[in-house]
Amino acid sequence: MADHPNREEALALLNQYTQSDSLRRHGLGVEQAMRKMAEKYGGDVDEWGVTGLLHDFDYEMYPTMEEHPYKGNKILKEQGYPESVCRAIMGHATYSGVPRDTDMAKALFAVDELTGFIFAVTYVRPSRSIQEVTPRSVKKKLKQKSFAASVNRDDIFQSIEELGVDLTEHIQFVIDALVEKAHELGLAG
Repeated sequence: MADHPNREEALALLNQYTQSDSLRRHGLGVEQAMRKMAEKYGGDVDEWGVTGLLHDFDYEMYPTMEEHPYKGNKILKEQGYPESVCRAIMGHATYSGVPRDTDMAKALFAVDELTGFIFAVTYVRPSRSIQEVTPRSVKKKLKQKSFAASVNRDDIFQSIEELGVDLTEHIQFVIDALVEKAHELGLAG
C-alpha cells in the first residue's frame, strides 16, 4: 500500500473479516461521516474515510476488549497502513489508552457510536427512512437507556466535548452525511 489509503483495498479487507451486513453497513456509515468530517476539518478525505471504514473491521472475528482493536491494528500495520490511521482506530476504543490527539482521531470517536445510534433510530421509524430522523428524535432516544442499550452514551457525550461541538449540530451533521448515502446504507426506507 502507498502512503495514501486505498478505498478498494480497505473495502476488501472489511469484507474479508466482516460477514455481518449490519457491521459492514456500520463501517460504510462511519466512512461516510468521516469523509464529511474531513471536509469540515481540512483533513484528507480518503484517509479519514478509510479510517472510518476500517475502524471495526476486526470486531466480528475479535470481539473482546483484549483483542479489538489490537488484532486489527496489527493487521493494518502489517499491510502498511499509515500510523495516523492505526492510531485513530486504536483511539476509538477508550480502553486502549491511545490518546485521541488528532482531529481525525477525535472525529472518529465522535461519529462512531453516534452513527450506530442514528442507524437504530432510523430502523424504528415507520418508514425506516433516515429522512424522518431529526436531532430531536435522536436526543429523545438517547434518554431511553433501554433503546439501543449497547450504544455507549457516555462515549457520545465525551466525544462531543473532546471535539468541542454542539450536540444538536453534530447530530444533524451526521444525519446529513448519512442521508447522502441512504440507499447504499439501507437507510432509505
